[in-house]
Amino acid sequence: MANQRKKRALISVSDKTGLIEFATGLHELGYEIVSTGGTQSAIAKAGIPTLNISEVTGFPEMLEGRVKTLHPKVHGGLLARRDVEEHLQTIAEHGIELIDLVCVNLYPFVATVLKPDVTLEDAIENIDIGGPAMIRSAAKNHLGVIVVVHASDYADILTEIQATEGDVSLTTRRRLAAKAYAHTGQYDASISQWLSARFASDGDDKLVFPQEVAFGYRKAQDCRYGENPHQLAAFYVQNGVTEPCVANAVQIHGKELSFNNFYDLNGALETVKEFSDDDRAAAVIIKHTNPCGAALGDTLAEAFLKARLGDPISAFGGILAVTRPLDVATAEEITGKNTFFEAIIAPSFDEEAIPILTERKKWGVNLRLLKVGDLKGWQAKAGATGMDLKRVVGGMLVQQPDHLVITRDNLKVVTDRQPTEAELDELLFAWKVVRHVKSNAIVFTKNRQVVGVGAGQMNRVRSVRLAVEQAGELAKGAVMASDAFFPFPDGPEAAAAAGITAIIQPGGSVKDADTIEVANKNGIAMVFTGVRHFLH
Repeated sequence: MANQRKKRALISVSDKTGLIEFATGLHELGYEIVSTGGTQSAIAKAGIPTLNISEVTGFPEMLEGRVKTLHPKVHGGLLARRDVEEHLQTIAEHGIELIDLVCVNLYPFVATVLKPDVTLEDAIENIDIGGPAMIRSAAKNHLGVIVVVHASDYADILTEIQATEGDVSLTTRRRLAAKAYAHTGQYDASISQWLSARFASDGDDKLVFPQEVAFGYRKAQDCRYGENPHQLAAFYVQNGVTEPCVANAVQIHGKELSFNNFYDLNGALETVKEFSDDDRAAAVIIKHTNPCGAALGDTLAEAFLKARLGDPISAFGGILAVTRPLDVATAEEITGKNTFFEAIIAPSFDEEAIPILTERKKWGVNLRLLKVGDLKGWQAKAGATGMDLKRVVGGMLVQQPDHLVITRDNLKVVTDRQPTEAELDELLFAWKVVRHVKSNAIVFTKNRQVVGVGAGQMNRVRSVRLAVEQAGELAKGAVMASDAFFPFPDGPEAAAAAGITAIIQPGGSVKDADTIEVANKNGIAMVFTGVRHFLH
């Protein structure tokens, strides 16, 4: 009878983590093990009897290993329904034995393409064909086949088989089948993304968005909660990203991150990366996704103090990002009176600085510390990040990331007064910050310090007035950056009244002449970039 036959497991894994323990457990539970190549060698070396896949199919592995499991004696044993007599008769007629468990993980495609010297041929050879086919066959027929793709499931499966004397529950089978399809889906998406990036041009160096697109992500961790405590949330990361980013950061201290923590950490890090190659240290403080403080300093401690002083009220409870390893002097300033930070992300932390931060009374024990590695030269790795995605209900918007760099050579002076050398440097600093502020975005800066911000308003003049209110007397002698053109001259008029001396903006409004007239009347130097930086 069928229930008296010896059960069979097919194991073929690239990642050998936990392999011997799992194979040993299955053998002890009475499973006959079929395997391939290096997997079989590893199992046999551990003294566990195995059948080579060639003994099952009657064919040798061929085409340099490209063909070994693509055979009716494999897929017939996987796909035959145990509750359909015709299926069972058919496989019996052809000498096919049922396979009860499949344990497969796939060729390391992502690890291969991350190698700096990878060739297209190497990448193609690391696209697994037989593995996904077996996983999908087993998952489709999960009522009869246990499909395993993650080593983290090995122990639980063995325990359940032992407890139920040879089987797992329907709930477990369904859960494993869903995992299996997610696994192959992510694998195929990683291949699709890499090949799409590699073959992105249509021959005219023009980016072509494919008709169909797949995105592969894996869960890195659960979040404490979502945007609000009643919402569940998790953080997923994209395969193959080498750019220093929140997805590659390592948390070295503090409680679990929430959804909002991740989002704000991303905003802080992406803003501070604008200054990663500057000779001076940079610090950025984010509150509710917007920079409320940003500054350069000769030391990191100076940069932090300037960033915090730009808006000390908003900085309280914020997220801090810096461009240099966080040292003792900066840690002492961070933990001074009337301060509180949710999280800090830095290239690294000096050992002596960590206890200063983490032993701060009341909030130090919960302070999250994340290290992300050296930020210098991150632009060279940014291509691996791929597209910028924004979800809408029922769909996804996809665009290129906004990495366009504006230099002095891109600026067009449109006023009678030319900006001074110092003003030009200040304007470019303000421009780097304003692109990370939610539109309509206005930023005032002075001496490489943000002193006023207007963010996310429905009209631009309101953003200017908010920046004026925040800056107060510090607006006198400051410069102003606007992420998009001024539709009316009222914004520059408010800035002029506050004492702004120079403005950087994209230009392109039908009212540009009126805005330029306001600037000329008030002795303000104004430059156009020709580029806007909306951030929604």
